Amino acid sequence: MAVDPRQILGAFLTISMFAMLGNMIKRDHFDAYKMSLQMQSGVRLKKFEENKVSAITLLSKGPWNVDSQQLKQCWTKPVSKDTEPSKGFIVFSLTNGPDHHVSQLADAVVIARYVNATLVLPDIRGSEPGQKRIFQDMYDVDKFMRSLDGVITIVKELPPEVTSRSPAVVRVPNGASEDFIVKKIEPIFRAKGYLRLSTYFPSVNLKLREKQNADLASTTCLAMFGSLELKPEIQELVDMMAGSLRTLNQKSNGCFVAIDLRTDVLEKKICKQNGFKKRKSCYNAQEIAEFLKKRGFDGNTTIYLTQTWWHESLNFFREIFPNTYIKDDLIPADKKGAFLKAGSSDLQRAIDFYICSQSDAFVPAFTGLFYGHVAGRRIASGRTQILVPSSPSPDFLSSFVSKKNHLAYSCYC
Repeated sequence: MAVDPRQILGAFLTISMFAMLGNMIKRDHFDAYKMSLQMQSGVRLKKFEENKVSAITLLSKGPWNVDSQQLKQCWTKPVSKDTEPSKGFIVFSLTNGPDHHVSQLADAVVIARYVNATLVLPDIRGSEPGQKRIFQDMYDVDKFMRSLDGVITIVKELPPEVTSRSPAVVRVPNGASEDFIVKKIEPIFRAKGYLRLSTYFPSVNLKLREKQNADLASTTCLAMFGSLELKPEIQELVDMMAGSLRTLNQKSNGCFVAIDLRTDVLEKKICKQNGFKKRKSCYNAQEIAEFLKKRGFDGNTTIYLTQTWWHESLNFFREIFPNTYIKDDLIPADKKGAFLKAGSSDLQRAIDFYICSQSDAFVPAFTGLFYGHVAGRRIASGRTQILVPSSPSPDFLSSFVSKKNHLAYSCYC
């Protein structure tokens, strides 16, 4: 049977194109290939070009979001009040870990500015009775006081003439409105001149708020995103751990996923009742592992779990993702005594909070304030790959990002 020369030529061109494509993917010379394709003609070649571009995009990005763009600060530092004399003192405590600390501190700063009070540096209370630290044990006190200079007056401790008095205790809902401050707090402060704030959380709400006093809005942005940082020694440890996660596995290309997944939370009542809810709020290790696979993360992915000590229930996870690490794996032996001992849960959560804030992707296995404040820091720094298994978004992107409904978007734009 005679062979049509056009068929031979067509077969040769097809084989050549696939060989060239393989070589390009290997060498990453996509531009050269595009030029060669432009020299060809025909509908089939045009269609092949379209498919090739789609495949190349997938290969270059994989499951990682490389399109994040750092936002710009769209608030200005509030006008200085140095010339106005203070009308009294406000004290408060930081409790329940760094995710709560951010909210508690922002509320205290906003209230102190509104009523023109002197704010006393807070102490830090642990989850167990009697556990107590000074502010400087965890946070950079110089950075904190410098950032708020002129915005409010801050002192490290009460003057002796005030310590003998008992403060009026005022319960404050997180994110208290100007109306609440005017009606519930200011009258008591005027009468007593000495308040202790006790922040409570009726709900976890970090979504964009209705239009508020511009001065208080700027104060909130400053307090929440521009004042609270870990003290240098702890920040150095966090940076070292994050650096290790980027270099331990050469196949991860310097990227890692941080997952807020702790067995102690999974044992709590709210997670055990999770199956009776229409929308899940807690995910176990197996569910998160399957979610990551679905999103395209392969077995070479480097993972950080916010677990402190390894638990057998996590074995399934490490079988799928062998490059999985916890604090016990990453903290140097000479520092484990300070950070992993009993009574150091607040320090452990501080480490988790800041590592989750700077990872290349973040997955919360639980909804809550930790997730909300990590999301806020990530949005402010342009790290918007926040993946939530229960998200209705097609790419499982957090609604904080997909709908831009996090209050961080009122501070950064």
